[in-house]
Amino acid sequence: MLLGGGAPAFRARVAALRGRPVVVNQWASWCGPCRTEFPLFAAAARRLEGQVAFIGVNSQDSADAARRFLKRNPVPFPHYADPDGKVGRVFRGGRAMPTTAFYRADGTLAFTHVGSYADAKTLDDDIRKYAFDD
Repeated sequence: MLLGGGAPAFRARVAALRGRPVVVNQWASWCGPCRTEFPLFAAAARRLEGQVAFIGVNSQDSADAARRFLKRNPVPFPHYADPDGKVGRVFRGGRAMPTTAFYRADGTLAFTHVGSYADAKTLDDDIRKYAFDD
């Protein structure tokens, strides 16, 4: 699912998810590292369902290309269209892709990771470190 509404809609979604940590994955269909790590986010979202909310942000991409990519690579979380990069700026993203942002359950941005995740363990470690108040 590719949602519109830009930065205001994204902010509202994060606010509505208060009480649960949120992991945001910024990606583009043309980005090789994004395509490589995409299955890691799909698996983490399934594994952590009910504990952590996931949101995708498709940046600097065409809506058609993004929809085709999501059809071939289904994931259990929504994605915001971000053709101009304004959504990414909300969480200090957009400098490079992919970018991952971690929000704590209280809605505060804990950390923004620039670059791809090479394996599930590293992603899971960062989710525990930045999304949960340990």
